[in-house]
Amino acid sequence: MSTASVATASIDPAKGREVYWNLTVPELIEHAIRNGEGQLADNGALVAYTGKYTGRTPKDKLTVRDSSTEDKVWWDNNASIPSDTFQMLIDKANAAIPNKRIYVVDTFGGADPEHRIKVRFIVENAYHALFIRTLLIRPTRDELEAFQPEWTVTDLCRETWDRDGRDAVIALNFSAKSVVIMGTNYAGEMKKSVFTIMNYLLPLKGVMSMHCSANVGLSGDTALFFGLSGTGKTTLSADPNRNLIGDDEHGWDEKGVFNVEGGCYAKCIKLSHEGEPEIWNAIKFGSVLENVVMDESRQPDYDDGTLTENTRCAYPLDYIEGAVLPSLGGHPKNIFFLTCDAFGVLPPISKLSKEQAMYHFLNGYTAKVAGTEAGVTEPTTTFSTCFGAPFLPLHPSDYSTLLGEKIDKHGAQVWLINTGWTGGPYGVGSRMKLRYTRDMIQAALEGKLTEWQTEPVFGLQIPKGCAGVPTELLSPRETWSDKDAYDKKAHELKAMFDANFQKFS
Repeated sequence: MSTASVATASIDPAKGREVYWNLTVPELIEHAIRNGEGQLADNGALVAYTGKYTGRTPKDKLTVRDSSTEDKVWWDNNASIPSDTFQMLIDKANAAIPNKRIYVVDTFGGADPEHRIKVRFIVENAYHALFIRTLLIRPTRDELEAFQPEWTVTDLCRETWDRDGRDAVIALNFSAKSVVIMGTNYAGEMKKSVFTIMNYLLPLKGVMSMHCSANVGLSGDTALFFGLSGTGKTTLSADPNRNLIGDDEHGWDEKGVFNVEGGCYAKCIKLSHEGEPEIWNAIKFGSVLENVVMDESRQPDYDDGTLTENTRCAYPLDYIEGAVLPSLGGHPKNIFFLTCDAFGVLPPISKLSKEQAMYHFLNGYTAKVAGTEAGVTEPTTTFSTCFGAPFLPLHPSDYSTLLGEKIDKHGAQVWLINTGWTGGPYGVGSRMKLRYTRDMIQAALEGKLTEWQTEPVFGLQIPKGCAGVPTELLSPRETWSDKDAYDKKAHELKAMFDANFQKFS
């Protein structure tokens, strides 16, 4: 991209018909209700509906290919557009803004000031403004007065792409430090755009960027939970016995880990106070519920997946009791890879060697669960390298090399956790009980898993026992009534693992 084209790739929000800068939470809720974008639930949360798109649309995510990105971006994983196409989007946005009500929200990405970026959001929905104000780090009043954005994310959800039969677009221009979103009302695209930016910037500085949640124990031990949406990152890191650092996006530098965000984005389907009290209690005034069905008394029905299985709640980090603020932690002592195994053959917990950790990190095996992406209606087996391929602009080796170096330097123990099926594949077996997964993770954190046996197909070390967990559950073959069927399915998955890993050998 030429210098001139970079300079013109900007959007002026001040030209909007009405422009609102950095409104407070009550003001944004008032605007959202007045604009017909949502209504209050009986618990005080703002309930909004995203329409056609109730999840991310990875096929609509495009990256500008120019001289600065040509040799850095992993183009096998990132669809490209030329600079002039991105400029067309900029021009389209600038032409539309004078007819729109515009909300501007200034935020930080990154709790560590050394690696923080300043991001300005220009949106046309008050609900989107509240969402991103909640999800990212909120500057102080003094910081807002001196705020000069480094990056701009423009979300004009009512404009459409109208190209090659697609109506949505999420376009990133790393040279111009600009993102344009059109044609989708799903707010999660905004936060994941910032994560993609950080996944580009941090590794180039030698800082590991991670699709994981993080918490810290009372003794100061930090733990990480890697995984795709729906595998349990938010749920398992919201632990009453530990303090939450963050639920989705983190960096790891020479000082320790830091949260990229200032809020959490939890799945709500089947949510209950008994099962997830921390998340339940965080849903109140200032939180945003997405696509949650309410009854006539405006009480949310979290069991109703009529609109989507991907019902969500966004809430500030400090809505979780005991959350770490600022959200920084030490070097991790334990790292958990969360996989939702739809085959039902992986153990519920395994201790990994360094080599196994790199193998499973690069494979990133899981099942995409219903609703997290457009078109996914039931668990679909996938290999998402580094447990976050949709958000990785760089080659997997850039992330895996950093992880391997940090494991070696800081001595972290890596574990593989199956939060998926047991006793058979999806449709036959049953989903792993949350209370068993919590008990196994707690035992691992406390060093109480001491006796081991080798699982024969994948070569994994599995515990012989764990307090509170049925012994037969620890060895997945024992949970299948048809042992031959288990052997066949396990070897099938192992062959898929090895075939996928050949891409990185």
